[in-house]
Amino acid sequence: MPSIYQLKPRFQNLLRPLVIRLHARGVTANQVTLAAGAISLLVAALVAGFIHYPWLFALIPLWMALRMALNAIDGMLAREFDQQSRLGAYLNELCDVVADSALFLVFALLPGVSPGLVVLVTLLALLSEYAGVLGPLVGASRRYDGPMGKSDRAFCFGVLAAGVASGLLPLPWIDPALLLIAVLLLLTLYNRVRHGLAETTS
Repeated sequence: MPSIYQLKPRFQNLLRPLVIRLHARGVTANQVTLAAGAISLLVAALVAGFIHYPWLFALIPLWMALRMALNAIDGMLAREFDQQSRLGAYLNELCDVVADSALFLVFALLPGVSPGLVVLVTLLALLSEYAGVLGPLVGASRRYDGPMGKSDRAFCFGVLAAGVASGLLPLPWIDPALLLIAVLLLLTLYNRVRHGLAETTS
């Protein structure tokens, strides 16, 4: 299934000059990973703390775009400058799911939005990432199959947040959107398990 993740190589090429400059200044992959996670929590806390000011939801798509760049940068620093480590692998996966969960759960505070659906989507996102990291455990690669991978979720929630901030998205429309995301996450979970198993038997 197609996924925004497939655009990652082109995105990385655009970021490579910046990555080289960061490395020259002594910035490490783990520092970028931790910074991205910490700022995600701060953005979520700020939006949640001032939930009655919908325009603050504009911070979410802006930060999602920057965070996608930081996620690419930490990976490039690790791979291309010999900074890969077991600690880095843990930080990369854990910071991502914590950051995503915080940014998604903010939507549960909006009036008229079902907290149960927000929690369901958050849990399915966690499960799909868990299924992805289980690939190496069964002898397959780390699975990034879509259609609702990490980049796709960032895009979807960024669009929803922009709609809330601008007032162009009626809040009752968010629940159907979350339901669609949940269905696509279930398909993502299925694809990651299926393709991981197929990879071990090919």
